[in-house]
Amino acid sequence: MKYFLPLATAWLILLVSCNYSIINTKQANASFSSLMEQYYNERMQLVPIESTYNGEPGNNDKLFADFTDSYREKLKDFFSRNLSAIQQFDREKLNENDKLSYDIFKKEMDVTLDGLAVGYFGNTVLYPDHKYMPIQQFGSVPLKLGQFGSGASSQPFKTIKDYNDWIKRATAFSGWADSAIVYFRKGINENIVLPEALVVKMIPQMEALVVSDPTKSLFYGPVNTFPDDFSIDDKKKLTGEYVKLINEQLVPSYKKLGEFLKNEYLAKARKSTGVAAMPAGNDQYKWLIRYWTTTDKTADEIYQTGLSEVKRIRVLMDSVRQTVGFTGNLKEFFAYLKTDKQFMPFKTPEEVLNAYRAVEARIEPNLKRMFSNVPKTKFEVRQTEDFRAASASAEYSPGNPDGSRPGIFYVPIIDATTFNVTTGIDGLFLHEAIPGHHYQISLQNENEKLPKFRRFAWYGAMGEGWALYTESLGKELGVYTDPYQYMGALVKEIHRSIRLVVDAGMHSKNMTREKAIEYMMDNMPLAERGTIAEIERYMAIPAQALSYKTGSLKIQELRSKYEKQLGSQFNLAAFHDELLVDGVMPLETLEKKMDVWVGNQKK
Repeated sequence: MKYFLPLATAWLILLVSCNYSIINTKQANASFSSLMEQYYNERMQLVPIESTYNGEPGNNDKLFADFTDSYREKLKDFFSRNLSAIQQFDREKLNENDKLSYDIFKKEMDVTLDGLAVGYFGNTVLYPDHKYMPIQQFGSVPLKLGQFGSGASSQPFKTIKDYNDWIKRATAFSGWADSAIVYFRKGINENIVLPEALVVKMIPQMEALVVSDPTKSLFYGPVNTFPDDFSIDDKKKLTGEYVKLINEQLVPSYKKLGEFLKNEYLAKARKSTGVAAMPAGNDQYKWLIRYWTTTDKTADEIYQTGLSEVKRIRVLMDSVRQTVGFTGNLKEFFAYLKTDKQFMPFKTPEEVLNAYRAVEARIEPNLKRMFSNVPKTKFEVRQTEDFRAASASAEYSPGNPDGSRPGIFYVPIIDATTFNVTTGIDGLFLHEAIPGHHYQISLQNENEKLPKFRRFAWYGAMGEGWALYTESLGKELGVYTDPYQYMGALVKEIHRSIRLVVDAGMHSKNMTREKAIEYMMDNMPLAERGTIAEIERYMAIPAQALSYKTGSLKIQELRSKYEKQLGSQFNLAAFHDELLVDGVMPLETLEKKMDVWVGNQKK
């Protein structure tokens, strides 16, 4: 005789035996939802920086060295267990939303386990790191802690507990740094090391956080911004504890890392550029392509697509050159755009930031006819912190759904007087802010109908693909109104196409760093300093740069296909709303979902 077990008991049996039968659709959906919730909560405990980033309150005091062998075994067990659990469900007995979750969840388990097998682990906050290369110059725990500990990022500093949580987390960084050095040394023994050019950039990042006066430390920021309701005694006590933390924990740890990189690791760093130069590098790059593009495309396919797109966009750029009456060739036009003072009108960082803020006012009247659903989360434009600006790209940091933190568009400004408007201010705002990352991520995070593992998920191909696609909406939104603005948009588009060539080229075709820099500068008007930072970014996080163009081409393909199928019935706002409503997902899953949508539209 079959009977219904209480949900908690059913879940316990699932965990212990992973062998119970599905009684009916209603029970299947309830048990499935329980699995999704349990997965997310346990994941947050295992990857606490991701938890903080998501605005979850329970893990802000934790920091784990997740690159160690013992921790990777713990992760492998966690994802293997969840893969077994998901396979106990009959997908066809789930509701439509849960079917999507099933497909996304299973793929996430498969891809993550394959990554752990080749040495990589990826999460939604930090870029996938190889266990023998736990730090790089573009985004890693030491840099993320710099942001968190400043008091101006995701780590909350509103209560006494918040301040104590940070003390516990920052104290754990000393052990984290020691473990990182151990695993860097293991990498040296296995010939799995970072390129020399990247290590050179990492050293000053560590040194910038070493100070003799704790009140000058980035980590003193929370002391300068104590909440008004803290008592005088609490402020005095915390000030003393933060000074001690900076002097005895943080400064020594960053100093130790900087000295290790400078005095030991740099000499062992490799002269080669791509991951293919390392043992099992080809297998690792194949996995990284799969992780970032959510496709099974080969490096050569991606490389050829890049060449084709660069060729197409150069023709459009040359038409702009002719439109403005420039008599030299395209390369000379690039030089003119890079060097003529009319394109560098700013004197202060605030003027640069205001130029981005002005884009929002220009596009506002046209947003309503392109989007029915807009996020509630607030939004700000800020300058990237000095300690990481030299190696940073413009980026978006999500806000909290509860409104406690706005979405932030960070703009790196080394020298405002050399900030060039032809690099595409309008397009970059559309991409990083509105309607790009801010709309997509905020709508996803705010959607309580999604299980949390989807609300806070990140798939670069769809997420970055969406953001790049929104750049193509510029004319419809009321920007790119003069040839130089349009040139800026083309600069951004060719930039993402060049990435396909140089990323695949460096990591699978022996293209050197220097050749990649040359190729980029030959095909877009980017200053040498910016070009070097970009190329070294692709060296540090292989295949991440492939996600943008791969995803945007798929979204443009879908829009074109549905416009043809629906004709006058095609509604752009409805298309955009449907794309975003269920959050990010692998591109194959997205296309299947959108094909169902268009079928319903036809009815």
